[in-house]
Amino acid sequence: MAKVNLSAPWDELYSQFEQMFKYDDDVRVVFDEEEKHIKLYVDDFDKAEALDDLLVAEHTFGNVKVKVSVMIANEDMDLDVETLRKAFTGNGAVNFIESTGGDFALPMTYVVFKNEVVQYFNDNLGDVNGNESTLFQNIAKTLFRPLVGVHYCTDVPRR
Repeated sequence: MAKVNLSAPWDELYSQFEQMFKYDDDVRVVFDEEEKHIKLYVDDFDKAEALDDLLVAEHTFGNVKVKVSVMIANEDMDLDVETLRKAFTGNGAVNFIESTGGDFALPMTYVVFKNEVVQYFNDNLGDVNGNESTLFQNIAKTLFRPLVGVHYCTDVPRR
């Protein structure tokens, strides 16, 4: 018996963008699932302007809106990992900073915080145990401006 898998309509939209631009070396398509935001990183400025004029900026699926943006690929992509290392030097909350990716994948830099349980007087009532184990990454996402290719995350102990 064949297993049936269902996908959300925004996943199909992302797949359509991927298929449309998979043979175009000047365009990379990235989908931010959490923000429901499809970003096209374009190496050529004129092509970026033209695509920005042509593409629908927002798609609506019931109560879910998916934003589409065209960006110049080098705009935020050249963030020097050393800048992050300087910013977090001496910060005991940071476990390590790692860069990955390259020619075929969008470069990513991970700022990995130590996994630490912290409690506040005004705990998040949505947390059954009254603990927040991803505290540092959540604070970083609130405090620091979003940078393309930079992810704040919490280290998971390996057994």
